[in-house]
Amino acid sequence: MCAGLAATLAACGGGEKDPDAGTNGVGKLPAAKIESKARKAAEDADSVRLSGSLVTKGVTYKLNMRLKSDGGTGQVSTKGSTFELLRVDKELYLKADADFWSHDGEDAGDSGSDTDDAADKLDNKYVKVPSDDPSYQRLSGFTDMSLLLDGLLGLQGEIATGDHGQVGGVRTIRISAGEDGAGGSLDVSLEGRPYPLQLRRAGGAGVIRLADWNKDFQLTAPAKGHVLDYGQQLPGTP
Repeated sequence: MCAGLAATLAACGGGEKDPDAGTNGVGKLPAAKIESKARKAAEDADSVRLSGSLVTKGVTYKLNMRLKSDGGTGQVSTKGSTFELLRVDKELYLKADADFWSHDGEDAGDSGSDTDDAADKLDNKYVKVPSDDPSYQRLSGFTDMSLLLDGLLGLQGEIATGDHGQVGGVRTIRISAGEDGAGGSLDVSLEGRPYPLQLRRAGGAGVIRLADWNKDFQLTAPAKGHVLDYGQQLPGTP
């Protein structure tokens, strides 16, 4: 009778649905293996879109960048300022409105009228950032796919497997580090290649979405008529 009852209950309930059914199988792996596969998928990718917030040295940056091995393009916002970056190979360009240049000029100690005149000329024009300018390394870092991914994808602490979920309509598995995810968490795709799709950085240092993996895009230097020379060392950009 017990055996019959068990069979009846199984037939009625159908058992719990396997959350990994029809997936790439990554969700059944140990957390460390999931992280390894996600990193490998990211390293092998040719391009990605990276968006969200990033906190570093107490400063919050909002990013929306498309990146690949030979450069990147997109928008960065911080401290009330927004600017566009474009890097084609080693050539880096910065574009911002007059308010951005006027504010930075004042920080650099320029007189008001001279600053306003220069800002008006630079308004929404590309400015080529000299490779020896102090701003070059900091700004080009936002366009460096390998550098950004390497710095962002690390979790701090012992890693454990979390819940199944979705990011942008794609089924995912979450891995978390530290107690209650204090060391960061990563949502990894369960469809196709196990790309990392969302990162919550340790210590609340931002949330980053990663999308459009391997979707190619054109990187083209701006026409000469749209590029201006700042004429001196760029002011202290954010």
